[in-house]
Amino acid sequence: MAEFTDRLAEFVVAARPGAAALEMMRLSLFDWAACGIAGRDEPVARITREMIADEGGAAQAHVFGGGAYPVRAAALVNGAASHALDYDDTHFAHIGHPSVAVIPAALALGEQRQVSGAAFLEACLIGVETSVRVGVWLGRAHYQAGFHQTATAGAFGAAAAAARVLGLSADRVADALGLVATRAAGLKAQFGTMGKPYNAGIAAASGVEAALLVARGFQPERGALDGPLGFGDTHHGVADISALEGLGQIWQFEQISHKFHACCHGLHAVLEAAMDLSDVAAEDIAEIDVVTHPRWMTVCNQLAPMTGLGAKFSYGTVLAMRFLGYDTARLDSFDDAVCQDPAVRALRQRVRVTADEALSETQAQLTLVLRDGSSRGAAHDLNRPMPLDVRRAKLRAKGEALLGEAQADRLWSLIEGDAEPGALGAAICR
Repeated sequence: MAEFTDRLAEFVVAARPGAAALEMMRLSLFDWAACGIAGRDEPVARITREMIADEGGAAQAHVFGGGAYPVRAAALVNGAASHALDYDDTHFAHIGHPSVAVIPAALALGEQRQVSGAAFLEACLIGVETSVRVGVWLGRAHYQAGFHQTATAGAFGAAAAAARVLGLSADRVADALGLVATRAAGLKAQFGTMGKPYNAGIAAASGVEAALLVARGFQPERGALDGPLGFGDTHHGVADISALEGLGQIWQFEQISHKFHACCHGLHAVLEAAMDLSDVAAEDIAEIDVVTHPRWMTVCNQLAPMTGLGAKFSYGTVLAMRFLGYDTARLDSFDDAVCQDPAVRALRQRVRVTADEALSETQAQLTLVLRDGSSRGAAHDLNRPMPLDVRRAKLRAKGEALLGEAQADRLWSLIEGDAEPGALGAAICR
């Protein structure tokens, strides 16, 4: 009845990751930590941190921005803070951001339980892989119905990572996955607001809670993910059993995509295409035509956002910014003032976005119609292979831009050396 849950549970207990997958996890761990440190003063991070500080409790795990708190509370804050800038990794098959829901759960419990750095890294990887597999199993229908896969699939990944840290048996892992099914939540309606990163925090905290309750003997309905009236049935899941293919041998997380623009990942392909046309002056542009996959039309096609957060979900705004000389890789480019810039507002009105199912979700086509009647075009696919050394260099540069060279160097050294969760927690707390 619960074949999908049972297979995932066996994977969580028995998986022995290979070197390539672990190295990709290190890179995402560095990226996650850099994004969280840089986002520690964002309103969603500050507000959630103030809330848990008021509640108090055992000093079990550190949070971005300072302080140590109970593990569930720490997971909530660190999930929200690390997604606050929307600059963290994305997996397109999963349809979401795996690291921001999973790493906070593994880090909080790993710090409390004082596990080794190697065990912590494995738990992170197994959790994000579980999240990706659940995301594929739920499929596009779940996402198109309005659910935020980062949070929904992410809650199962967080529970898997927490269960791995706790050393639960396969039966108990299955129970944790069943229990978190009743807590998994998150809506796309929150996109463009503080509610979006909060969704990631909810997922992380829910995963910790489910694993801890099961470890204490809590008995839930084990089939609440894939059984009758379970999460898949009630949340528009397509139950794509191909999500189990190669589980334990093939690590889908190795196909993770890291962000090098400080906005929704759905905008990155067209921004990369725009970089190929950077010699075109904004005043020479009569019209900008974008062709994208239909999925992105309801995600990042806000026509006239009035806030910096909203600008991160707007084809028209980011392309206007790009051609007007704003650096879309910089966090400070996305503030409320950019939406009030008369030049940005005028140019974004000349952006037309259409959908084409013939394109993949990682592709975009861009055409500039110039005032002299000529046109220029470019296209980009985010799935274009990126050599590991290039990815490492780009992420290292991103970390330095977010944190400064000295802090980025310290963080890089900790993660490359598989530091224990306590050391990493102390580093992100500063």
